[in-house]
Amino acid sequence: MGRILSLLLALVILASCSDGQAQKSNANQEDEGNTTEENEETDEENNNEESTDQKKEEEESDEVEEDQEPEPRYIMNEAWSFEPIDDAAKDVVLLTFDDAPDKYGLEIAQTLHKLNAPAIFFVNGHFIDTEEKRKVLKEIHELGFPIGNHTMTHASLQEISEEEQEAEILDLNDEIEEITGERPKFFRAPFGQNTELTEQIAEDEEMLLMNWTYGYDWEADYQDADSLADIMVNTELLVPGANLLMHDREWTAEAVPEIVDGFKEKGYELLDPDYIQIEE
Repeated sequence: MGRILSLLLALVILASCSDGQAQKSNANQEDEGNTTEENEETDEENNNEESTDQKKEEEESDEVEEDQEPEPRYIMNEAWSFEPIDDAAKDVVLLTFDDAPDKYGLEIAQTLHKLNAPAIFFVNGHFIDTEEKRKVLKEIHELGFPIGNHTMTHASLQEISEEEQEAEILDLNDEIEEITGERPKFFRAPFGQNTELTEQIAEDEEMLLMNWTYGYDWEADYQDADSLADIMVNTELLVPGANLLMHDREWTAEAVPEIVDGFKEKGYELLDPDYIQIEE
């Protein structure tokens, strides 16, 4: 009888030990499972943080690139044309349009935008004296075209007082900046008539003072699209780096596609104003 009791007691002890080990094993497995889940969550958080940090770095890098001015590739010479810096392409022409935005400036800008053709639009203050025209100028600028200063009233600067000369240029700079958010980088005097003062104002305002190499669209013989496109592309005055003067006119607007195609067929690239050196 004593032996039977001893055996039963031993079995009870063994069963208790076995249950304890099983519970311990289950607890360990649960702990390991929790640890694995915690590690996975930690890894995911770290990956998310790394991804966010990388995204921030890329965005900051993009912002720096956008803020940086392109390196100049062309410099204007004494003949008002442009010469390449280092190994920039030599056979280029610059398209410019004065007296904008009169009636056809936006149409010209939209056509150039579709053709991926850069240009400068020189603005007169009396063409942006209404809210509607201010919106037109803003749209031209938002299409990617730099806005140049062509004075408030298109006055002959050599025939007005110094105070009036200042107002013609500086007041327009202020207005253009208010509309577009940028002050003009280019100045062209009406009729190409500068004075010592206007040259100094352009320098102080960090604007490149420019006239032109040639232009025809104000002459009676070239006030239709075909004849204007032909003379602009095939004139004997065409030289590498030519600074081309055109205006906000109906026949000019109609001639733009043929002019752009004509220069490309002759092997000329259209000079992007962003690559013009402003300061010497």
